[in-house]
Amino acid sequence: METLQKICLVITIIGAIVWGVIGFFSYNIVEALFGNTIIPRIIYSIVGITGLINIGILFNHIED
Repeated sequence: METLQKICLVITIIGAIVWGVIGFFSYNIVEALFGNTIIPRIIYSIVGITGLINIGILFNHIED
């Protein structure tokens, strides 16, 4: 489970960087790379799911 959380954390951090670029520069890297297709929606969904999985990290620190 620890490996899965680390992978999810990396994906979530990359997603946060993408959202930061959108916020600061109004430039969507994902849509620039993949166009206006279904792929950006899939990528954003994966980032959202990994964010939910990372909630487990929060609860692990509370239990310690």
